[in-house]
Amino acid sequence: MISEKDLCVDFGVSRTPVREALQRLADEGLVDIFPHSGTYVSRISFTVAEEGFVIRRALEIESIRKATARITDEDVIELEGMITGMQQLLDRNTLELYLDADDALHGKIAAISGYPNIWKFITLAKVHLDRMRQLSAPVPGHLAKVTDQHEAIIYALKNRSADQAELAMRIHLDSSFAVMANMYEDKISLFEKKGG
Repeated sequence: MISEKDLCVDFGVSRTPVREALQRLADEGLVDIFPHSGTYVSRISFTVAEEGFVIRRALEIESIRKATARITDEDVIELEGMITGMQQLLDRNTLELYLDADDALHGKIAAISGYPNIWKFITLAKVHLDRMRQLSAPVPGHLAKVTDQHEAIIYALKNRSADQAELAMRIHLDSSFAVMANMYEDKISLFEKKGG
């Protein structure tokens, strides 16, 4: 359950912006509002999350192919630095920061592609998928494997090989989604019934 009063106190705002924010979250399917009963965090829709994955994969494949032709040596250095930062997060076991670093890396690749809005569209499409990503972060070995896959993506970009970059991105996204999908049965109480 979500308490409007507690949110007002926590953020030092009146009820109006809190209600507006909760309504926006409800519009995105992230909370359920029951008049006179309360507001609750919604269950995860596997179907909507999977749809977000399909959209994300399609757009990232297009953007990485374009990025391969546009990437500079300076971009490669920046991406390699991001990988180093991700490895440091793993070494310090600060997994709660890893997904932001992951998004920054993918966002940088999208920016290199020259499509100024593509990461914004991907971000909008993956709202429900991100909830599953949060659940998958603590899976033992998962983020270390993700980091290795990121290195393969950067290596392909460095070599300016569109086919290799696309394959590396497909492997990365598909294997990450497989880890998330495997959690459905273990965390069934957090999900709507499939098809919902």
